[in-house]
Amino acid sequence: MSAAPPTVFGIARLGKRTKDLTKRLQPGDIAIIDHEDIDRVAAEALIERHPAAVLNVSASTSGRYPNAGPRILVDAGILLVDGLGDEVFEGVRDGQTLEVAGGEVLLEGDVIAHGTDQDDVTIAASLEIARAGLSEQLELFAENTMEYMLRERDLLLDGIGAPEVRTVLDGRPALIVVRGYHYKEDLATLRPFLRENRPIIIGVDGGADAVLEAGFRPDMIIGDMDSVSDRALRSGAELVVHAYRDGRAPGAERLEELGLGDEVVLFPASGTSEDIAMLLADEKGASVIVAVGTHGTLEEFLDKGRAGMSSTFLTRLRIGSKLVDAKGVSRLYRQRISTFQLVLLALAGFAALAVALWATPGGQALVQILGARLDALLSWFTLLFSPRATGS
Repeated sequence: MSAAPPTVFGIARLGKRTKDLTKRLQPGDIAIIDHEDIDRVAAEALIERHPAAVLNVSASTSGRYPNAGPRILVDAGILLVDGLGDEVFEGVRDGQTLEVAGGEVLLEGDVIAHGTDQDDVTIAASLEIARAGLSEQLELFAENTMEYMLRERDLLLDGIGAPEVRTVLDGRPALIVVRGYHYKEDLATLRPFLRENRPIIIGVDGGADAVLEAGFRPDMIIGDMDSVSDRALRSGAELVVHAYRDGRAPGAERLEELGLGDEVVLFPASGTSEDIAMLLADEKGASVIVAVGTHGTLEEFLDKGRAGMSSTFLTRLRIGSKLVDAKGVSRLYRQRISTFQLVLLALAGFAALAVALWATPGGQALVQILGARLDALLSWFTLLFSPRATGS
Protein backbone atom coordinates (compact mmCIF):
# COMPACT_ATOMS: atom_id res chain seq x y z
CA MET A 1 0.00 0.00 0.00
CA SER A 2 1.46 3.38 -1.02
CA ALA A 3 1.77 6.16 1.53
CA ALA A 4 -0.87 8.87 1.52
CA PRO A 5 0.29 12.16 -0.04
CA PRO A 6 1.38 14.74 2.54
CA THR A 7 -1.01 17.51 3.53
CA VAL A 8 0.46 20.97 4.00
CA PHE A 9 -1.11 24.08 5.51
CA GLY A 10 0.36 27.56 5.21
CA ILE A 11 -0.11 31.25 4.49
CA ALA A 12 -0.24 32.02 0.77
CA ARG A 13 2.37 34.39 -0.65
CA LEU A 14 1.94 35.25 -4.31
CA GLY A 15 4.54 36.60 -6.72
CA LYS A 16 4.87 36.50 -10.48
CA ARG A 17 8.63 37.02 -10.12
CA THR A 18 10.29 34.43 -7.91
CA LYS A 19 13.26 36.62 -6.97
CA ASP A 20 10.92 39.34 -5.68
CA LEU A 21 8.71 36.89 -3.79
CA THR A 22 11.60 35.34 -1.88
CA LYS A 23 12.30 38.67 -0.21
CA ARG A 24 9.02 38.48 1.76
CA LEU A 25 8.62 34.73 2.26
CA GLN A 26 8.57 33.48 5.85
CA PRO A 27 9.26 29.91 7.03
CA GLY A 28 6.16 27.77 6.65
CA ASP A 29 4.55 29.98 3.98
CA ILE A 30 3.18 28.55 0.74
CA ALA A 31 4.91 30.24 -2.19
CA ILE A 32 2.78 30.69 -5.31
CA ILE A 33 4.88 31.48 -8.37
CA ASP A 34 4.68 31.65 -12.14
CA HIS A 35 8.08 30.28 -13.13
CA GLU A 36 8.47 28.05 -16.15
CA ASP A 37 11.64 25.94 -15.90
CA ILE A 38 12.62 26.65 -12.29
CA ASP A 39 16.37 27.21 -12.32
CA ARG A 40 18.97 26.35 -9.69
CA VAL A 41 19.39 29.90 -8.39
CA ALA A 42 15.63 30.37 -7.92
CA ALA A 43 15.33 26.99 -6.19
CA GLU A 44 18.17 27.75 -3.79
CA ALA A 45 16.68 31.18 -3.02
CA LEU A 46 13.35 29.53 -2.18
CA ILE A 47 15.01 26.90 0.01
CA GLU A 48 16.73 29.63 2.05
CA ARG A 49 13.28 30.94 3.04
CA HIS A 50 12.05 27.46 4.17
CA PRO A 51 8.54 27.48 2.64
CA ALA A 52 6.16 24.63 3.40
CA ALA A 53 5.30 24.25 -0.30
CA VAL A 54 5.90 25.81 -3.70
CA LEU A 55 2.90 26.07 -6.05
CA ASN A 56 3.80 26.83 -9.64
CA VAL A 57 1.10 27.88 -12.08
CA SER A 58 3.45 26.98 -14.94
CA ALA A 59 5.42 23.84 -15.74
CA SER A 60 8.45 23.53 -13.49
CA THR A 61 10.14 21.68 -16.37
CA SER A 62 8.78 22.60 -19.79
CA GLY A 63 10.93 20.16 -21.75
CA ARG A 64 13.09 22.88 -23.28
CA TYR A 65 16.16 21.69 -21.36
CA PRO A 66 16.91 19.60 -18.22
CA ASN A 67 16.73 22.25 -15.49
CA ALA A 68 17.88 21.45 -11.98
CA GLY A 69 15.45 23.53 -9.89
CA PRO A 70 12.63 20.99 -9.32
CA ARG A 71 15.06 18.29 -8.20
CA ILE A 72 16.70 20.67 -5.73
CA LEU A 73 13.37 21.67 -4.19
CA VAL A 74 12.12 18.11 -3.81
CA ASP A 75 15.44 16.89 -2.39
CA ALA A 76 15.17 19.65 0.22
CA GLY A 77 11.85 18.19 1.37
CA ILE A 78 9.70 21.01 -0.03
CA LEU A 79 6.36 20.06 -1.56
CA LEU A 80 6.29 21.12 -5.23
CA VAL A 81 3.06 21.23 -7.23
CA ASP A 82 3.10 22.66 -10.74
CA GLY A 83 0.87 23.14 -13.76
CA LEU A 84 -1.88 24.70 -11.59
CA GLY A 85 -2.96 27.35 -14.10
CA ASP A 86 -3.45 31.10 -13.79
CA GLU A 87 -6.72 30.70 -11.87
CA VAL A 88 -4.68 30.29 -8.69
CA PHE A 89 -3.56 33.91 -8.94
CA GLU A 90 -7.15 34.93 -9.59
CA GLY A 91 -8.72 32.89 -6.78
CA VAL A 92 -6.20 33.35 -3.96
CA ARG A 93 -5.31 36.51 -2.09
CA ASP A 94 -2.00 37.11 -0.38
CA GLY A 95 -2.23 36.12 3.30
CA GLN A 96 -4.99 33.53 3.00
CA THR A 97 -4.51 30.08 4.55
CA LEU A 98 -4.28 27.25 2.02
CA GLU A 99 -4.29 23.47 2.24
CA VAL A 100 -2.31 21.42 -0.27
CA ALA A 101 -2.81 17.66 -0.58
CA GLY A 102 -2.18 15.25 -3.44
CA GLY A 103 -1.75 17.96 -6.02
CA GLU A 104 -4.97 19.70 -4.96
CA VAL A 105 -5.07 23.24 -3.59
CA LEU A 106 -7.90 23.92 -1.15
CA LEU A 107 -9.19 27.23 0.17
CA GLU A 108 -11.62 26.99 3.10
CA GLY A 109 -12.19 23.33 2.25
CA ASP A 110 -12.98 23.89 -1.44
CA VAL A 111 -10.67 22.66 -4.20
CA ILE A 112 -9.66 25.67 -6.29
CA ALA A 113 -6.91 24.13 -8.43
CA HIS A 114 -5.34 20.81 -9.28
CA GLY A 115 -1.78 20.24 -10.50
CA THR A 116 1.03 17.70 -10.58
CA ASP A 117 2.58 16.74 -7.25
CA GLN A 118 6.24 16.39 -8.19
CA ASP A 119 8.37 13.58 -6.81
CA ASP A 120 11.47 11.65 -7.84
CA VAL A 121 9.57 9.65 -10.47
CA THR A 122 7.84 12.57 -12.18
CA ILE A 123 10.98 14.72 -12.13
CA ALA A 124 13.10 11.93 -13.65
CA ALA A 125 10.53 11.46 -16.43
CA SER A 126 10.42 15.20 -17.16
CA LEU A 127 14.21 15.49 -17.30
CA GLU A 128 14.46 12.52 -19.67
CA ILE A 129 12.09 14.23 -22.09
CA ALA A 130 13.89 17.56 -21.66
CA ARG A 131 17.28 16.13 -22.61
CA ALA A 132 15.94 15.55 -26.11
CA GLY A 133 15.38 19.30 -26.42
CA LEU A 134 19.07 20.16 -26.10
CA SER A 135 19.71 19.52 -29.81
CA GLU A 136 17.31 22.32 -30.71
CA GLN A 137 19.04 24.64 -28.25
CA LEU A 138 22.42 23.91 -29.85
CA GLU A 139 21.01 24.82 -33.26
CA LEU A 140 19.70 28.09 -31.83
CA PHE A 141 23.11 28.71 -30.29
CA ALA A 142 24.83 28.44 -33.68
CA GLU A 143 22.32 30.79 -35.29
CA ASN A 144 22.47 33.34 -32.49
CA THR A 145 26.27 33.31 -32.42
CA MET A 146 26.47 34.44 -36.02
CA GLU A 147 23.70 37.00 -35.56
CA TYR A 148 25.28 38.48 -32.43
CA MET A 149 28.74 38.60 -33.98
CA LEU A 150 27.46 40.56 -36.97
CA ARG A 151 25.36 42.92 -34.84
CA GLU A 152 28.03 43.67 -32.23
CA ARG A 153 31.23 43.31 -34.25
CA ASP A 154 32.33 46.90 -33.56
CA LEU A 155 31.97 46.44 -29.81
CA LEU A 156 33.56 43.00 -29.80
CA LEU A 157 36.51 43.85 -32.02
CA ASP A 158 37.25 47.50 -31.29
CA GLY A 159 35.28 48.41 -28.19
CA ILE A 160 33.27 50.97 -30.15
CA GLY A 161 30.07 51.79 -28.30
CA ALA A 162 31.41 51.36 -24.77
CA PRO A 163 30.41 54.49 -22.78
CA GLU A 164 32.70 56.80 -20.86
CA VAL A 165 32.61 56.13 -17.12
CA ARG A 166 34.09 57.98 -14.17
CA THR A 167 35.34 54.80 -12.45
CA VAL A 168 39.03 54.32 -13.24
CA LEU A 169 39.74 50.72 -14.24
CA ASP A 170 42.98 51.20 -16.16
CA GLY A 171 45.64 48.94 -14.65
CA ARG A 172 43.35 47.84 -11.81
CA PRO A 173 41.93 44.33 -11.21
CA ALA A 174 38.16 44.13 -11.58
CA LEU A 175 35.79 41.83 -9.72
CA ILE A 176 32.45 41.22 -11.49
CA VAL A 177 29.77 39.74 -9.23
CA VAL A 178 26.60 38.10 -10.57
CA ARG A 179 24.04 36.54 -8.27
CA GLY A 180 24.54 33.12 -9.80
CA TYR A 181 25.71 29.66 -8.75
CA HIS A 182 27.75 29.51 -5.51
CA TYR A 183 28.29 33.28 -5.46
CA LYS A 184 28.13 33.50 -1.64
CA GLU A 185 30.71 30.78 -1.03
CA ASP A 186 33.02 32.09 -3.75
CA LEU A 187 32.86 35.67 -2.43
CA ALA A 188 33.77 34.42 1.04
CA THR A 189 36.71 32.47 -0.36
CA LEU A 190 37.92 35.53 -2.29
CA ARG A 191 38.16 37.76 0.80
CA PRO A 192 42.00 37.57 0.89
CA PHE A 193 42.10 38.61 -2.78
CA LEU A 194 39.79 41.55 -2.06
CA ARG A 195 41.85 42.71 0.93
CA GLU A 196 45.22 42.42 -0.78
CA ASN A 197 44.38 43.67 -4.30
CA ARG A 198 41.46 46.06 -3.65
CA PRO A 199 39.88 45.51 -7.06
CA ILE A 200 37.20 47.63 -8.68
CA ILE A 201 34.00 45.82 -7.68
CA ILE A 202 31.27 45.69 -10.31
CA GLY A 203 27.86 44.33 -9.31
CA VAL A 204 25.62 43.07 -12.10
CA ASP A 205 22.04 43.89 -11.06
CA GLY A 206 21.35 41.79 -7.93
CA GLY A 207 25.07 41.07 -7.69
CA ALA A 208 25.42 44.53 -6.13
CA ASP A 209 23.30 43.37 -3.19
CA ALA A 210 25.46 40.24 -2.94
CA VAL A 211 28.50 42.51 -2.60
CA LEU A 212 26.84 44.51 0.18
CA GLU A 213 25.77 41.34 1.99
CA ALA A 214 29.39 40.17 1.91
CA GLY A 215 30.48 43.36 3.68
CA PHE A 216 31.93 45.24 0.71
CA ARG A 217 30.74 48.18 -1.40
CA PRO A 218 30.34 48.08 -5.19
CA ASP A 219 32.17 50.72 -7.20
CA MET A 220 29.90 50.24 -10.19
CA ILE A 221 26.49 48.67 -10.85
CA ILE A 222 25.67 47.47 -14.37
CA GLY A 223 22.36 46.06 -15.56
CA ASP A 224 18.77 46.80 -16.40
CA MET A 225 18.20 47.65 -12.72
CA ASP A 226 15.19 45.37 -12.27
CA SER A 227 16.53 43.14 -9.49
CA VAL A 228 18.82 45.44 -7.51
CA SER A 229 17.65 47.03 -4.25
CA ASP A 230 17.22 50.74 -3.61
CA ARG A 231 19.88 50.42 -0.91
CA ALA A 232 22.45 49.22 -3.43
CA LEU A 233 21.52 51.91 -5.94
CA ARG A 234 22.04 54.56 -3.27
CA SER A 235 25.36 53.09 -2.11
CA GLY A 236 27.37 55.62 -4.12
CA ALA A 237 28.31 53.23 -6.91
CA GLU A 238 28.44 54.48 -10.50
CA LEU A 239 25.26 53.37 -12.30
CA VAL A 240 25.49 51.98 -15.84
CA VAL A 241 22.12 51.05 -17.32
CA HIS A 242 22.07 48.24 -19.87
CA ALA A 243 19.85 49.64 -22.62
CA TYR A 244 18.33 48.08 -25.71
CA ARG A 245 20.22 48.45 -28.96
CA ASP A 246 17.82 51.22 -30.05
CA GLY A 247 18.60 53.23 -26.90
CA ARG A 248 15.47 52.41 -24.87
CA ALA A 249 16.31 51.94 -21.20
CA PRO A 250 13.39 51.00 -18.91
CA GLY A 251 15.79 50.78 -15.99
CA ALA A 252 16.58 54.48 -16.29
CA GLU A 253 12.98 55.31 -15.40
CA ARG A 254 13.36 53.65 -12.00
CA LEU A 255 16.52 55.62 -11.32
CA GLU A 256 14.71 58.84 -12.26
CA GLU A 257 12.02 58.02 -9.69
CA LEU A 258 14.74 57.51 -7.05
CA GLY A 259 16.31 60.83 -7.89
CA LEU A 260 19.41 59.21 -9.37
CA GLY A 261 18.77 60.11 -13.01
CA ASP A 262 21.64 62.61 -13.19
CA GLU A 263 24.15 59.85 -12.39
CA VAL A 264 23.04 57.39 -15.06
CA VAL A 265 25.32 56.14 -17.84
CA LEU A 266 23.61 54.30 -20.71
CA PHE A 267 25.22 51.31 -22.42
CA PRO A 268 23.14 50.25 -25.47
CA ALA A 269 24.06 46.69 -26.42
CA SER A 270 22.53 43.30 -26.98
CA GLY A 271 23.64 40.26 -25.00
CA THR A 272 23.52 39.90 -21.22
CA SER A 273 24.40 42.46 -18.57
CA GLU A 274 27.24 40.33 -17.27
CA ASP A 275 28.71 40.22 -20.78
CA ILE A 276 28.71 43.99 -21.21
CA ALA A 277 30.22 44.33 -17.73
CA MET A 278 33.15 42.18 -18.87
CA LEU A 279 33.48 44.05 -22.16
CA LEU A 280 33.43 47.41 -20.37
CA ALA A 281 36.07 46.33 -17.85
CA ASP A 282 38.27 45.02 -20.64
CA GLU A 283 37.84 48.13 -22.83
CA LYS A 284 38.67 50.45 -19.91
CA GLY A 285 41.96 48.66 -19.27
CA ALA A 286 41.35 46.34 -16.30
CA SER A 287 44.49 44.30 -15.67
CA VAL A 288 42.54 41.15 -14.77
CA ILE A 289 38.82 40.38 -14.61
CA VAL A 290 37.66 38.00 -11.87
CA ALA A 291 34.09 36.77 -12.41
CA VAL A 292 31.90 35.42 -9.59
CA GLY A 293 28.55 33.74 -10.22
CA THR A 294 28.60 34.27 -13.98
CA HIS A 295 27.01 31.84 -16.43
CA GLY A 296 29.29 29.79 -18.62
CA THR A 297 27.59 26.50 -19.45
CA LEU A 298 24.63 25.71 -21.66
CA GLU A 299 22.44 24.73 -18.70
CA GLU A 300 23.33 27.88 -16.78
CA PHE A 301 22.60 30.11 -19.74
CA LEU A 302 19.29 28.43 -20.44
CA ASP A 303 18.44 28.89 -16.76
CA LYS A 304 18.47 32.61 -17.51
CA GLY A 305 15.80 32.11 -20.16
CA ARG A 306 17.99 32.87 -23.16
CA ALA A 307 17.57 31.22 -26.55
CA GLY A 308 21.32 30.78 -26.91
CA MET A 309 24.60 31.69 -25.23
CA SER A 310 26.28 33.40 -28.17
CA SER A 311 27.04 36.68 -26.37
CA THR A 312 28.70 34.89 -23.45
CA PHE A 313 30.70 32.64 -25.78
CA LEU A 314 32.02 35.50 -27.91
CA THR A 315 32.63 37.78 -24.94
CA ARG A 316 34.89 35.19 -23.33
CA LEU A 317 36.74 34.76 -26.62
CA ARG A 318 37.20 38.52 -26.81
CA ILE A 319 38.61 38.89 -23.28
CA GLY A 320 40.78 35.77 -23.43
CA SER A 321 43.24 35.02 -20.66
CA LYS A 322 42.42 38.27 -18.83
CA LEU A 323 39.27 36.61 -17.51
CA VAL A 324 39.57 34.47 -14.38
CA ASP A 325 36.37 32.57 -13.64
CA ALA A 326 36.02 32.11 -9.88
CA LYS A 327 33.03 29.78 -10.19
CA GLY A 328 33.31 26.92 -7.72
CA VAL A 329 36.55 28.18 -6.16
CA SER A 330 34.96 27.68 -2.73
CA ARG A 331 34.47 23.98 -3.48
CA LEU A 332 38.03 23.68 -4.78
CA TYR A 333 39.52 25.18 -1.61
CA ARG A 334 36.99 23.89 0.91
CA GLN A 335 38.54 23.43 4.35
CA ARG A 336 39.10 19.77 5.10
CA ILE A 337 40.74 20.08 8.57
CA SER A 338 38.38 19.85 11.54
CA THR A 339 38.74 21.85 14.76
CA PHE A 340 39.61 18.69 16.68
CA GLN A 341 42.46 17.99 14.28
CA LEU A 342 43.77 21.54 14.73
CA VAL A 343 43.75 21.12 18.54
CA LEU A 344 45.66 17.85 18.26
CA LEU A 345 48.18 19.53 15.96
CA ALA A 346 48.72 22.36 18.48
CA LEU A 347 49.18 19.90 21.38
CA ALA A 348 51.68 17.91 19.33
CA GLY A 349 53.61 21.12 18.66
CA PHE A 350 53.75 22.01 22.35
CA ALA A 351 54.91 18.46 23.19
CA ALA A 352 57.68 18.66 20.59
CA LEU A 353 58.77 22.02 22.01
CA ALA A 354 58.88 20.62 25.54
CA VAL A 355 61.01 17.65 24.43
CA ALA A 356 63.40 20.00 22.62
CA LEU A 357 63.79 22.18 25.72
CA TRP A 358 64.40 19.21 28.01
CA ALA A 359 67.21 17.98 25.75
CA THR A 360 69.36 21.06 26.52
CA PRO A 361 70.86 22.18 29.86
CA GLY A 362 69.29 25.61 29.53
CA GLY A 363 65.95 24.05 28.70
CA GLN A 364 66.14 21.77 31.75
CA ALA A 365 66.87 24.76 33.99
CA LEU A 366 63.92 26.65 32.48
CA VAL A 367 61.60 23.70 33.04
CA GLN A 368 62.77 23.40 36.68
CA ILE A 369 62.17 27.13 37.26
CA LEU A 370 58.71 26.93 35.70
CA GLY A 371 57.96 23.84 37.80
CA ALA A 372 58.99 25.64 40.99
CA ARG A 373 56.83 28.65 40.11
CA LEU A 374 53.88 26.39 39.35
CA ASP A 375 54.37 24.54 42.64
CA ALA A 376 54.46 27.84 44.56
CA LEU A 377 51.28 29.01 42.79
CA LEU A 378 49.47 25.77 43.66
CA SER A 379 50.60 26.03 47.31
CA TRP A 380 49.30 29.62 47.54
CA PHE A 381 46.01 28.61 45.96
CA THR A 382 45.64 25.68 48.42
CA LEU A 383 46.36 27.89 51.46
CA LEU A 384 43.86 30.44 50.24
CA PHE A 385 40.96 28.01 50.60
CA SER A 386 42.23 25.94 53.59
CA PRO A 387 40.37 26.36 56.97
CA ARG A 388 42.06 28.64 59.49
CA ALA A 389 42.45 27.84 63.21
CA THR A 390 40.41 30.05 65.54
CA GLY A 391 41.25 30.99 69.15
CA SER A 392 39.31 29.48 72.12
